[in-house]
Amino acid sequence: MFISCCFYLIIQENCRHGVRQRRNPWSDGAEYITQCPIRPGKRYTYKFHLTTEEGTIWWHAHSGWARATVHGMIIVYPIHGAHYPFPKPYSEVPIILGEWWKKDVMEIPGNANKTGGEPLLSDAYTINGQPGDLYPCSKQDTFKITVEQGKTYLLRIVSAVMDENLFFSIAKHKLILLGTYGCYTKPFKTDHIMITPGQSMDVLLQANQPPSLYYMAARSYSSTFGAHFDTTTTTAIVQYRQSYDPTPLPFFPRLPPFNATRRSTEFTRQLRSLATEEHPSKEDFPINPPRKFDYTGKKLPENLLVPEFGTRVVVLEYNAGVELILQGTNVLASDNHPIHLHGYSFYVVGWGFGNFDPIKDPLRYNLVDPPEETTVGIPNNGWVALRFRADNPGVWLMHCHLERHQSWGMGMVFIVKDGATPRTKMVRPPSDLPEC
Repeated sequence: MFISCCFYLIIQENCRHGVRQRRNPWSDGAEYITQCPIRPGKRYTYKFHLTTEEGTIWWHAHSGWARATVHGMIIVYPIHGAHYPFPKPYSEVPIILGEWWKKDVMEIPGNANKTGGEPLLSDAYTINGQPGDLYPCSKQDTFKITVEQGKTYLLRIVSAVMDENLFFSIAKHKLILLGTYGCYTKPFKTDHIMITPGQSMDVLLQANQPPSLYYMAARSYSSTFGAHFDTTTTTAIVQYRQSYDPTPLPFFPRLPPFNATRRSTEFTRQLRSLATEEHPSKEDFPINPPRKFDYTGKKLPENLLVPEFGTRVVVLEYNAGVELILQGTNVLASDNHPIHLHGYSFYVVGWGFGNFDPIKDPLRYNLVDPPEETTVGIPNNGWVALRFRADNPGVWLMHCHLERHQSWGMGMVFIVKDGATPRTKMVRPPSDLPEC
């Protein structure tokens, strides 16, 4: 696939993660937001243009918990005649991180809502559909990649995991992060990546170690004290093509501990946009928090524990400059929330721990090379500051990408008004748009 071509998918209602969907929310795939569900036995063709995206993005179902198994990768290559902003790799390897349950995944959110408890934890994480050879059921089918010493490989990584952030690493190998969500970043070396549900990352692997077998592995990063989470580890194997004496077991990576917030923060702090000239606008977001309190305090008013029903919508004028502060809270329990915005990418100009200070914190914004993202993790008991230009008319969902939180209603909608010209207005809905 190349930039500026048109891409077609025939599948149940789904979302293309990281695609701007210019003027076309009808192909965004958000159930009951921009379309009704596709009925059994029916079909709907999603049509969208890829214009500014380049790199690894993905699509997934947006109906209940169907995205646990209904998802896939989309690779957008440089336009004909253009080149990567890094040396061309010898080969590319797609890697999709996922979860596996023994139970019917579509029944999990309903059962949790009936009891008021947490959804059932997954039984395993997976790399390209396999838990790895730590599990007898997967030992023969563990995903393997074969590399040649001295060659460089581009790993295209997507986290289709439902409810947990993951640390990912390869034994004895440094990783070079190149991009996220179809946007390139300033490259940097790292021992591991921390990837949230809904994120995609482009990573270089240099096969520069002695020929042998090496594990790639992933496991949870959980920042919520006392919370239950899947503590399993998924593995795949990197094997060198050259001859060597096989070791009893592949070398295993030193993954950070489950609660290693410092290691997660060190990784996130290094993300920088590749661009040096494009900067976000400075207009303030025009809406204040509807209820002010000590968001990250240890003793919070009990009435904050009572949920409210409602549809949260913010209407934006076309081409308005938007600054959005996402503040984590300690209501019930703090958590690291991966927040995804449909229809847009945004600049992460700032983030920190504790309560956002509207006087001091903006002075530390990165307005030189902020990373461009479509999903961002709000630090545990912290905040992030985002900026974007509301230049894509339509109805766009913003939600937590922890599936249990989305099931509980952690989402809202931006309605961006039409502009003044035909090219700045939302396109008409297609004739085959599903009906409710």
